[in-house]
Amino acid sequence: MPLASPSQDKGLVRQVVVRRLLALDEAGTLESVHVRIAAETAGVSVRTAWRWLARARMGQTEPAYRRGGFLLDDTLWARLEELDGNVSELHRQLSRAGDDSVLPGPLPSLATMHRAVREQRRAGRVFQSTRPGKRHVDPDRYDRALAELALPGTVDETGQVPPVSGVEQADATTTAPVTRPASLGDGVRLYVPGAHVVSTRQLGTVTEAIAHTAAARGVLCLYGDPGHGKTVALYQALRLLPRRLPVHWAKAAVRPALPQLRAALLTAFGLPVRALTSRTDAADRALIDALSTPAVLVVDDAQRIAAPELDYLRLLIDAPTTQTCLVLCGAGTEKSLKRAPALASRILTWQHVPRLETAQVPDVLRLFHPLWDTATDADLLHADETCTRGNFRTWAKVTSHVYAALARRPGTRVDHVLLSAACARLGPAS
Repeated sequence: MPLASPSQDKGLVRQVVVRRLLALDEAGTLESVHVRIAAETAGVSVRTAWRWLARARMGQTEPAYRRGGFLLDDTLWARLEELDGNVSELHRQLSRAGDDSVLPGPLPSLATMHRAVREQRRAGRVFQSTRPGKRHVDPDRYDRALAELALPGTVDETGQVPPVSGVEQADATTTAPVTRPASLGDGVRLYVPGAHVVSTRQLGTVTEAIAHTAAARGVLCLYGDPGHGKTVALYQALRLLPRRLPVHWAKAAVRPALPQLRAALLTAFGLPVRALTSRTDAADRALIDALSTPAVLVVDDAQRIAAPELDYLRLLIDAPTTQTCLVLCGAGTEKSLKRAPALASRILTWQHVPRLETAQVPDVLRLFHPLWDTATDADLLHADETCTRGNFRTWAKVTSHVYAALARRPGTRVDHVLLSAACARLGPAS
């Protein structure tokens, strides 16, 4: 869907949109999604786009106004926009001014002016108002409602909305330790006090991939099965970028429509969501301006985004001024991108995060938490083979249950029996 320029003429947009819809209609391939995208492009409602198409089928492609009726010119329409579409207030101001120079004729009645506005809006003219409409739903309120409903995919396994925060950048001289304490602000849930994030070989590979893609200002797809450490690797890699780059985080809702995706991107860049959500052209221009600065934009849980909205991301990064690196992260993101080949073809780096290798498990776990120091390699490898299968998130849960058991019975040895009891608490699917 093209991103309109400020000077783009609405009548010309209507003609182009209608001709494309007619061509698809005549070819027998027209679908409702085409009409929805056309409506977004023209900045009108889907209902208006369908009305345009119905009139075009009868040979009428131009806006239809009443002959000889009163019309608001660009000057009057701009004043009406400043009043947030309040026709009565505009009529009062014109009446008090007593100046007919701004009118195309004598001042009409209030009913005539209301009728003229309705007709022009039916013909496709829109208000570029800075205030959200009465039915506008604030993105934060929308996300809270999703969390309260606890629909599948909207919250994590603890029933909490995963935190979304900016990532503090490290200096170029900073050396990454083998382990470091992590908190909820790191986007990592470790389930147990005293645990550390471990810099594995997989994490190092992700760091190299993100550093290269950020330098090339390209697009990266970070994917892998749930629990394999994508979020941990992503946060660590962004901390270790060779120079200070702003990092912006956008959290994808479940199957977001274009307005919700646009609002999430505006929020990520700190732009005024409430002022821009209902202004398609202004919001797109603001995002393109924000993307012109070298930075990293992370779209988390990108697998939730449908193909038309993924194509919107492609249009943003295709802007000639874009210098921001785009990171699409999530389990199954690579599958979602198959439905958006235009965006997939622009991805510079595909980075898979695999499960822990069997030989890594004992050493990584002992770095992860000191309670594993007394466990034997054989017991850990048996638990990995029968229960955790190299999934680091599952190992974090097992650690939490073992930690609780040791707290209840101090002096207990971490052995095969204790590990089996901890694994049994994970449920039959684990």
